[in-house]
Amino acid sequence: MKKNEILVIYGNDIEAMAHRLAQEADLAAMIGKRVKKIGLKPNLVSAKPASSGATTHPQIAAGLINYLKSEGFKDIAIIEGAWVGGSTQEAFNVCGYRKLAAETGVSLIDTKQDKAKSCDCKGIKIDICESALKLDFMINLPVMKGHCQTKLTCALKNGKGLIPDSEKRRFHTIGLTKPIAHLNTVIRNDFIIVDGICGDLDYEEGGNPLYAYRMYAACDPVLCDAWTAKLMGYSIDEIPYIGLAEKLGIGSADLRYAKIKELNKSSCDTAYQPSHKVKQLAPFISENNACSACYASLIHALSRLDKNILNRLNEKICIGQGFKGKSGGFGTGQCCSGFKLFCPGCPPSGADIMAFLSNS
Repeated sequence: MKKNEILVIYGNDIEAMAHRLAQEADLAAMIGKRVKKIGLKPNLVSAKPASSGATTHPQIAAGLINYLKSEGFKDIAIIEGAWVGGSTQEAFNVCGYRKLAAETGVSLIDTKQDKAKSCDCKGIKIDICESALKLDFMINLPVMKGHCQTKLTCALKNGKGLIPDSEKRRFHTIGLTKPIAHLNTVIRNDFIIVDGICGDLDYEEGGNPLYAYRMYAACDPVLCDAWTAKLMGYSIDEIPYIGLAEKLGIGSADLRYAKIKELNKSSCDTAYQPSHKVKQLAPFISENNACSACYASLIHALSRLDKNILNRLNEKICIGQGFKGKSGGFGTGQCCSGFKLFCPGCPPSGADIMAFLSNS
């Protein structure tokens, strides 16, 4: 897999999706034969099931573990540290990772119980848990979701689980942007699979999941987060640690050169599931057999749209395969290509829909 590639897959067989992403990326070749210890880093910020939109689905780790074992890799660990005040051990239990570890024979590493080492992260000293520094290859498994302070959290921010609680507190004291970027100059980000199945729209602790039934793989965490920002309707400038990470040489945020490869297409069979925010925005939408990924992009856009623009809309925004071949006023997605005004894409991103609605 090349640094400028992002592989996208849709569906609801999560374990099979993760396995296929690993195959398509030729993950075994990326790892190589000399690697000894492989770490899987999910987002287990709190002891809440993945259906809440807060944590990584254990089926993703399961798919990867099965793939890795089939390729002859044996020394595999799941490594994580819950947020300050939370219990990683409880998260392992509630989120299904202790059961997974017992079934597959992989080890569980709670970084809260680990020693830390002070590292020079390109000009900033950061304490990093020693177990993370001992990894030969790290597979980052973040959740695509909102965050109350940084707007979104994905690959770059997921590394916070690899530092002690004292350092997590310091990050918040000095501001999250700079330390998040600098941390990624030292911790590994060799391969990334983003859990975009049902991340929370607004808050890292979950409770307002938005179902998109999407996962994607990358090996550049900066490009990964830049594309995630676009999906959620943000510009890169609105997530400052992405640009700073690019300046530090961690990766590229230039989406013009990104190669997005969809392994399949989003299906209306995996229908969206209404959350609180979805219900609030439903009066602005006319939905007819919409695919979940397309509907999620529309919700991301509407949730961020200026209230004056939202209230100015004099008709509902149409979305869904039921509008194919029909005409109308406002539509989003390729299915509404016959409309007077429509936002192209299959699915369009949240940023594209925001621009379309703002300029219509």
